[in-house]
Amino acid sequence: MTPLHLPWPHRLLLAALVGALAVAASHWQWFWKQDEAVYDAYVGGWEYPPDARLLIVAIDDNSLQQLGQWPWPRGTHARLLDRLTDARAERVVLDLMLSEPDRQDSAQDAELAAAIRRNGNVVLPVLAAPASGPRMAEELLPIPLIAANAASLGHSDIEVDGDGVARGLYLTAGIGSPHWPALGLALADTRGPLPGLHDPQPDLASPYQWRRDHYVRVRYAGPPERFPQVSYADVLNGEVDPALLRGRRVLVGTTASGIAPRLLTPTTRERWMSGSEYQANVASMLLADKVINPLPSAWQSALAGVLVALCCLLLTLPRAWLIGVLALPLTLLLSFVLLRAGNLWFAPAAALTGMLAVLLAWTLWRVSAWRRQANSDALTGLGNRLRFEQTLQAEHDAGRRSGRPLSLVLIDVDHFKRHNDEFGHQAGDTVLRRIAQEIRAHARRPRDMAARFGGDEFALILPDTTPEGAVQVVQDLVARAQGLEIPAGRGATTHITLSAGVFTRVPTPGTEPRHFFEGADAALYQAKAAGRNGYAADDGGPG
Repeated sequence: MTPLHLPWPHRLLLAALVGALAVAASHWQWFWKQDEAVYDAYVGGWEYPPDARLLIVAIDDNSLQQLGQWPWPRGTHARLLDRLTDARAERVVLDLMLSEPDRQDSAQDAELAAAIRRNGNVVLPVLAAPASGPRMAEELLPIPLIAANAASLGHSDIEVDGDGVARGLYLTAGIGSPHWPALGLALADTRGPLPGLHDPQPDLASPYQWRRDHYVRVRYAGPPERFPQVSYADVLNGEVDPALLRGRRVLVGTTASGIAPRLLTPTTRERWMSGSEYQANVASMLLADKVINPLPSAWQSALAGVLVALCCLLLTLPRAWLIGVLALPLTLLLSFVLLRAGNLWFAPAAALTGMLAVLLAWTLWRVSAWRRQANSDALTGLGNRLRFEQTLQAEHDAGRRSGRPLSLVLIDVDHFKRHNDEFGHQAGDTVLRRIAQEIRAHARRPRDMAARFGGDEFALILPDTTPEGAVQVVQDLVARAQGLEIPAGRGATTHITLSAGVFTRVPTPGTEPRHFFEGADAALYQAKAAGRNGYAADDGGPG
């Protein structure tokens, strides 16, 4: 049975089963590493000009050399903020840890708080301290004196995937509920509904857990050092033109080696990106409306299942090889187009793996079918001449090793040419198929083999069969053929008889398969000479 002849209910059931497996693989992210490899390949070189309003004031190696060992007094940060305020910077993120008061000089805290108040547009970070042992997760906010003067607070939680690469973030997060915006979102200060995937279980929120919402993939402007950057010390010392700072959204953060957080991103696997650059990328992405939204889990899984089921279904149609050639690249192309044209991320690995499994199974099935066809008679489905000769040789060798008898039966349809001439070739084909069914029914054991040479010539190979057993099989076959009423067209039926020759011997080193064939052929000739509709047997005995 070829794929084209599969009943439609069977096709649909098979497609539904493989589609369901793809849905499961997508839902539970069995192939997330492969998905991320595809994602990185798609976005690695997908650059865009960063928002021109963004500027990084870097606590870099140069600043450490000029201002001394880190951390610096908070009064130093206050003077920097005053420089930015005087230059009329639009908004400032001061990405510094300020969760504990200055224990040596409380005036430093008051000085920084006053500078924040004078600016009026300073954003400060909220750090997430994860749960550890008996200790619960907590938010590390700036001290009240400083926090009270900030325009906004934003969480600095960075999402890093299992392979160590930062590809996305949650735009909102917090203890108990996701109430803090991401630091990059607070810097961008965009209005309107937030994009991203929602928390799938918002009702399970706990007042002691760090909750997150609005997950998006970060569209990076490019590799590290893509954003304009000036040294903290240069700004503090007045060596930066105020015009360069005017109207800017400034992110003050560490980039110096040894103290700055370092991240791997899809844009590069060889150079690290600082946390400040990461937040700048988040802000730029939001300001330029270039957020990458992952497909919701239900849509993701459903699309993977539909693609695999469709591939499986189409493989049951003609020209299935063309489907196999196109299915995989078209799935990758779909994922690429959704990402580049719609800023939607469809993870294709589950669909691709499902298609590969379906294509592999289909290929193995087709190879098996081609092998069967190469060894089968097209009209009757019995073995053909090639398979007959191979089987006879194999059973001859087996019988010679075991000392067990081998029987060969050659069968002809009596007066088949006359039947063809009278009723036509179509009716003749019907006769051959019905006779083939009877002969196949008499090859009952696994090693028994029925074959058609061509025309009306058939054969039965019966390994480990005595002369008496072979004669019993042939007698039953001839009798069954006599009782058949075979349609002959226009409501008519016809009766068919068979002639058979049986040859049985124990194979020896001195015999060959052709000896069995010649012996059975001679016995068949005797059956025909005796009036047909019967058999003759040569068992090697006397007479």
